[in-house]
Amino acid sequence: MLSKRIIPCLDIKDGRTVKGVNFEGLRDAGDPVELAKFYSENGADELVFLDITATLEQRGTLIEMVEKVASSIHIPFTVGGGVRSVDDARALLNAGADKVSVNSSAFNNPKLITELAESFGSQCVVLAIDGKEVDGELYAHTHGGKVATTTKLYDWAIEGERLGAGEILFTSMKSDGTKNGFDLPHLNYLSNTLRIPIIASGGAGSILHFEELFKQTNVDAGLAASIFHFKEVDINTLKQTLHSEGINIRL
Repeated sequence: MLSKRIIPCLDIKDGRTVKGVNFEGLRDAGDPVELAKFYSENGADELVFLDITATLEQRGTLIEMVEKVASSIHIPFTVGGGVRSVDDARALLNAGADKVSVNSSAFNNPKLITELAESFGSQCVVLAIDGKEVDGELYAHTHGGKVATTTKLYDWAIEGERLGAGEILFTSMKSDGTKNGFDLPHLNYLSNTLRIPIIASGGAGSILHFEELFKQTNVDAGLAASIFHFKEVDINTLKQTLHSEGINIRL
């Protein structure tokens, strides 16, 4: 059985790490390079770097920042935001990323997922999906959660896997930043429906929430931001606790 992974997320805006609630009210959380180095040295299994305004600003990801982060860490590193082509992805991988994450661009051009998988391998392709309930149904949202679509999240996740995505990063918009716990029902369905790994994002507020996540769903990784950035939860303590609860975790 593969070890469950603990993944801090760096949401980047104007060169700084930021964090909000339900994708709104962003506040500064520190220098991304310093945070990345700290997490790499203090128990994180992987790191996700999301340039959250690249798509809205119609520009590419901050390559120089990616290079600085990559040179300061020794754990796998996923980068997303503004990846619209194979060339964009290649630039990020050449800058030190191990995987690329696509969201809005893949939704608007699904064949991009296949092109990336064929160029670099599925293991390098993470499909990020931001989901929000509308009239009782969970729908995919794009452009940093600001644009609603008429596509049901489950349908898009299944299609993403078929097209060649190697992982799904699912963020529950209703849970994001609330610290009330992960969206377990939807994560359970996704992890039991798809064959590829699922990364859970949105709602982590305590060690207990990670215990619930790994005991009540089959997801492969738990991602969080503010509780790690603001030192509310220590990753090593989290992993020791999960290990003591019988959860397969890398110490």
